Amino acid sequence: MIAFHYPPCRGSSGLQRTLNFTRHLPQHGWDPLVLTANPHAYPETGTDQLAEIPANVPVRRAFALDAARHLSLRGRYVSWTALPDRWISWMGGAVPVGLGMIRKFKPQVIWSTYPVATALWIGYVLHRLSGIPWVADVRDPLTEDDPRTGERHPRDPRLWKARRAVEERAMRTSARVVFVTTGARRIYAERYGAMPERRWAVIPNGYSEESFAEVEKNFERVSRNGRPLQLLHTGVLYPTPDRDPTAFFDAIARLRASSRISPAQLQVTLRASGHDGRYAQQIRDRGLQDMVSLAPAIPYRAALTEMLAADGLLVFQGYTSNPAVPAKLYEYLRARRPIFAMVDAAGDSAATLRSAKTGTLAPLEASDQITERLMDFITMVRSGSAPIAEDSVIASHARESRARDLALLLDEVTERPEEPGP
Repeated sequence: MIAFHYPPCRGSSGLQRTLNFTRHLPQHGWDPLVLTANPHAYPETGTDQLAEIPANVPVRRAFALDAARHLSLRGRYVSWTALPDRWISWMGGAVPVGLGMIRKFKPQVIWSTYPVATALWIGYVLHRLSGIPWVADVRDPLTEDDPRTGERHPRDPRLWKARRAVEERAMRTSARVVFVTTGARRIYAERYGAMPERRWAVIPNGYSEESFAEVEKNFERVSRNGRPLQLLHTGVLYPTPDRDPTAFFDAIARLRASSRISPAQLQVTLRASGHDGRYAQQIRDRGLQDMVSLAPAIPYRAALTEMLAADGLLVFQGYTSNPAVPAKLYEYLRARRPIFAMVDAAGDSAATLRSAKTGTLAPLEASDQITERLMDFITMVRSGSAPIAEDSVIASHARESRARDLALLLDEVTERPEEPGP
């Protein structure tokens, strides 16, 4: 299993996917080996989840550098050191380490996971050198075309070309390509129409029931009487159409200016935004410093506890990410807290919430609609009438069941190896 995000990495919900697979695959007859990056490459680390790595899982950490931090001068670095991502140097360390693992352990399958595209490159190279079947866990689209403007994402043409090259290798040479949503699968089935339908698979993200059960042992909900409502977002917010909170800030400012809310009634926390400097300025510009707080990353279980304690949970996702569902959304469902989702109605996140019969929705870029729907949401939270998903729906998203799905896919790959596509 080739994964950049793995403990002690912190700040990416993506690491939970690989970590939970390594924990639960043995129950279904598969013993994982993990090839990841040296912690030196991570922007942020923490030891809180290292103990969750099973003791019998071999983990090898290969040399890697972050071009933005290790190869830059005054904040600038040569572009080729960051194609298809800032960690392309990881390939130089990971391929020889991976070959050593193959010689020692003789694995039956190679599995590598995006969103760090270099992980897919490494999987491809090790597959070609060893002949071992490769499963490409692409998860979300590597390259996209904005359906409204026609712009390509990523916008940098060199980066787009580099990621499209990774994408094409994965589509044409892997035994299976795995996505986390049906929307992503549909995009690639249309883009690579010559590929057989059986090449594509969907294994969504989920939540860890074990982790939630652990934090709930000592959790006690604090009464809301006499205190402001607490709304929370956990995770990175991008200053792009994907997760831009600007319209949300405008809506908060509008509600405050009309005296419909005040700091004594509402507090918002944006945890680990990744762009605190930018958002701090936007918050100051709107005079919201006493209502909207930016907070640093915290250990995983502390983050789950904070979700459980919040009065409402926030989702930011623009229409350009319609084929994706944030991993945190499944944790939000499990936390059983009301959800205010600023998402496009045609996207997979909105579909997931509708299927669960929960969530209050508004488009991310529409501050007027956010204003009215947020006020409706606050009213429902205060009255206790905000919808919460049913237990059976929540349980269907547990990561333990996702590991079973992956095990079945690996069984298929090893029993019926396929020829590469055209």
